[in-house]
Amino acid sequence: MAGAPRPSLHWEQQRAADIIRLLSLYRPLLDSYVIDFFAEGLWAKLPPSWQAALEVSNPPQLAAMLLGTGSMVGPGTVWPLSLLAFSAATRALSFPRGHVEGAPRPPCQSPHLHPLLRRHVKPKKQHEIWRLGKVLQRLSQATGCDRVVDVGAGQVGGGCYEVTLRDVPRTSMSSCPPQGHLSRFLAFNLGLSVTAVEGDGRLVSLAEHFDQELLRELEKAQARGDRRRLPPFQRHPNTAPDPADPASLRPQCPQHVAGWLDPQAPGQEFLLAPTPGPALAARNPLAWPVDSERVLLTGLHACGDLSVALLRHFVRSPQVAAVTSAACCYMKLSTCPESTASSLPGYPLSAWVAGLPGHTLSYRAREAACHAVEEYTERLGKDSKCLRIHCYRAVLETLIRAADPSKKHLGVQTVKEAHTLSFPECVWDGCLFDPLLPSSLGTCGISVDLSHRYARLGLLLVGLDSAAVPLDSESVCAMLRQQHKVVAFFSLVLLLAPLVETLILLDRLLYLREQGFQCALVPLFNPRFSPRNLVLVAARVPLDAVLSGLDKDSSEDEHMVRGGVKPCGQG
Repeated sequence: MAGAPRPSLHWEQQRAADIIRLLSLYRPLLDSYVIDFFAEGLWAKLPPSWQAALEVSNPPQLAAMLLGTGSMVGPGTVWPLSLLAFSAATRALSFPRGHVEGAPRPPCQSPHLHPLLRRHVKPKKQHEIWRLGKVLQRLSQATGCDRVVDVGAGQVGGGCYEVTLRDVPRTSMSSCPPQGHLSRFLAFNLGLSVTAVEGDGRLVSLAEHFDQELLRELEKAQARGDRRRLPPFQRHPNTAPDPADPASLRPQCPQHVAGWLDPQAPGQEFLLAPTPGPALAARNPLAWPVDSERVLLTGLHACGDLSVALLRHFVRSPQVAAVTSAACCYMKLSTCPESTASSLPGYPLSAWVAGLPGHTLSYRAREAACHAVEEYTERLGKDSKCLRIHCYRAVLETLIRAADPSKKHLGVQTVKEAHTLSFPECVWDGCLFDPLLPSSLGTCGISVDLSHRYARLGLLLVGLDSAAVPLDSESVCAMLRQQHKVVAFFSLVLLLAPLVETLILLDRLLYLREQGFQCALVPLFNPRFSPRNLVLVAARVPLDAVLSGLDKDSSEDEHMVRGGVKPCGQG
């Protein structure tokens, strides 16, 4: 336990209690599935005054409701006070997610990363690696610790763990295949000593292959540039290093370890062997005496309980000097109603949240917390054709249940470019009719020839013969005319989504505070292209110097994008 005095918990405790009370009021809305919109009459379950206001609201007005900017109502329209209060309360209680202005996508190639470090790395990941790497560099300076344990992104089933030879639960880290990009940046660019942990031996081999590839390219680049580059002592001291200069990289590979994370074990037993065989004690990055060299622990979008396990190891293991946790896949958190000494839930973690009535979160609620609110808001602002997808799926769900009630809520694989298809394509007197276009409303009637492209694809994916499914063109077109209602309903659900994420992360923050640790939640990534942008930072030292200036750094990154580096997808 950290030696610093425990800070006041009042503000965080009150916020958690307020969020739970608000979620309890709107739990039926939060726990609903938009695909049930027609099958279960979800629109009729909204207050009549909400229905009247939302039915005449266009997508840009709904976008203003989600962001709290611009005009949420049109001329002559009055929204009920209860709806305005609901919208304002959800935004007030959610953690700030940072600035959403600027380019909707990251630069195709980050100007911060060496070209050799950008290979095989998507633009979004380049942005995240750079931002998280800077925080870890500051933590290294604040703690005097240059060893990092990077736990690969992976999945844990909610409460269902695989069993090792020691009959203890273990956490898989192989569902979201990492390739060592963050570890490579920390080692080659920042000069930190890095151990990367991954549960899949094949991914470990791939990461090591990329390391060796980088080493070979670095040697070639250094050989080509030796004659042109000034020695370090001949450079002006105020000249910033060129990120494209081979000399800015160090030929220092991270160590990759194949192993499983035991979420219940202390740090000295941090890893378990991925397959039956010799123990991992010799390669375990935390298997040292308590008074030995300390480490920094990090996980970039570690799924489900894996993020929770990192926090528990930080609390229990004195040799972990600090931890950074960017979480994802909240629906995979374990939420056992009765925890035991050998099986602790991923939510709730803190004693405070666990003691609040109504703190439980359903699978659907935790799944909603993973939505990209900023991306959907952008679609609303542009009145994008992609908005029709939820209406398509809701109509398809109605048809599926009518054909076979046992196929309710089947996981239908995504229909590629679904928003470009018509559902159905109605040919009226030889002219193509799209029921989603306002000019077509009211024209769907007798003698309509249907070529149900989306319907046929969707029914095929769930094992139904589309030819055997009676498609009443009148009823289908009547549902498709209500696309604006489906969009409005889903927008209400998305208003609650950031509250659920805030509660889950606030529970983790309170857990660390209850143990007396320094910690903070930081909107580290740009939420427009990295939706899970909140990073929990905790350390056994004060964090003021670590967190100072991060907002300024973020603004400088944004200015660089505006200043000429083109975002992906833009010419």
